[in-house]
Amino acid sequence: MINLSISLILAYLIGSIPTSFIFGKILKNIDIRKHGSGNVGATNVFRVAGKIPALIVLLLDIFKGSFAVLFLPEVFFNNAIGITIGFEVYQILLGLFVISGHVWSVFLKFKGGKGVATTAGVILVLAPKILIGSLFIWILVFLAFRIVSVASITASIFLPIFAIIFHRPIYMVLFCVLLCIFGTYKHKSNIKRLIRGEEKKLF
Repeated sequence: MINLSISLILAYLIGSIPTSFIFGKILKNIDIRKHGSGNVGATNVFRVAGKIPALIVLLLDIFKGSFAVLFLPEVFFNNAIGITIGFEVYQILLGLFVISGHVWSVFLKFKGGKGVATTAGVILVLAPKILIGSLFIWILVFLAFRIVSVASITASIFLPIFAIIFHRPIYMVLFCVLLCIFGTYKHKSNIKRLIRGEEKKLF
């Protein structure tokens, strides 16, 4: 299964590209990990570098996820993979690897962001209805609390719920459950600050 192995490695490497770290270096000549919240993500870029760089980072991180599950199969999917695991499961594996790359980037000593934008890029391709539903929840919660982490955690919890509501296959539901666990775990420091009442609002 050479094609499978190569494509999963490429997905991981694509996810590992530290866009916020790169923009911090280019625009401010700083290590984004040592400023703001210390997170390698678009929200921290917003705090440190402003709206436009944050928007660019957000879009690039979304693109990483979409690219991996949409275009890598065009090159690497073959009959052997199709017979063994099927096309959608193959895309899910690519999605897991690209998100893992963002969260545990090989270029940042296996540390990285929380994977929210890259996850959104993956779900955009695999299950757009689930993304729309979770995005709606994200917006509602953010408007109510103005705290990105609260909105992101809540939206991730709703991923498997929407997968069930929209009657997606069991492997998609399990994938969304895994993303929910992934997302919540990566926000553990935010959860601790929320409990202490120290989590900052974005505006």
